Amino acid sequence: MKKSEKTTLKLQLNGQWVQVQAIQERRASLRAATGRQGLIFRMPLGLSESQRRQAWEWFHQWALTALQKQPELLSRARGKEYRDGDLLQVGSRVYRLALEFSARQTHTGRLLPGNEIRLHLVETGDDFSRNQAVKTLLSRLIAKDFFPEVNRRVHELNHLFFKAPIQGIRLKYLSSKWGSCSSRGNINLSTRLLFAPQEVVDYVIVHELAHLMEMNHSDRFWKIVREAMPGYKEQERWLKAHGGACDF
Repeated sequence: MKKSEKTTLKLQLNGQWVQVQAIQERRASLRAATGRQGLIFRMPLGLSESQRRQAWEWFHQWALTALQKQPELLSRARGKEYRDGDLLQVGSRVYRLALEFSARQTHTGRLLPGNEIRLHLVETGDDFSRNQAVKTLLSRLIAKDFFPEVNRRVHELNHLFFKAPIQGIRLKYLSSKWGSCSSRGNINLSTRLLFAPQEVVDYVIVHELAHLMEMNHSDRFWKIVREAMPGYKEQERWLKAHGGACDF
């Protein structure tokens, strides 16, 4: 059985759609909380369809009560909203967004010269779904723009500290973690890292590269990380304090 399953859902509160991170995990009870960018709903794995429906109804009532106590929750749970002409800063780069709506079947986008991101969006549908599509497109386009730089930095740090074989490197949107490393030597880094300072990015890269040497989080693993980056705990503190703001 899987340890957990994470899904991004939407919930209507006071006529507006908000984002919910639904997590099914090994637990005995339901739990709801507010996060930096939305609502979090935890439930046991293995619930039947009827039980999931009852759990969702419970969560809906919890969210309505929480909204009465924290009116600002609604704007936070909606996440970022993008408009035509907005400027988006990612690292040292600033992108100008050009949003066009038409009667089309799918959302598409491309990065133009001058750091203009032009998105062609379906004119129908609710604002929440459209904004999620914008978020996905921005992550993909900006990942492609930054990949050569990130790829180069991974190889630089690997050559400097590890000299381990790397099978592949991917820069993609990871909502629940900053990076991962497979036993085959494939390294994934979250595009959310692009909003973090370079020293924080370097730490996550070093962390994943260390997994090429040790695939767990044992004392030996942390010794490897510490030898490459003695001050890594400072970067972990930064992620804990500011990581919630690193997102599209």
